[in-house]
Amino acid sequence: MSETEDGLLGRIELIEAQPLSQRAAGFEQLHDELLAELQRGDHGAS
Repeated sequence: MSETEDGLLGRIELIEAQPLSQRAAGFEQLHDELLAELQRGDHGAS
């Protein structure tokens, strides 16, 4: 497992440990960050 995967899994574990009412916001933030990273990668591949 790469360091990136470890970091992602750690973040997911932290989100899962939060009360249910806070999990959606945590996953939404993670989604937004991952989407932004993918979009940066798409622009750099041209």
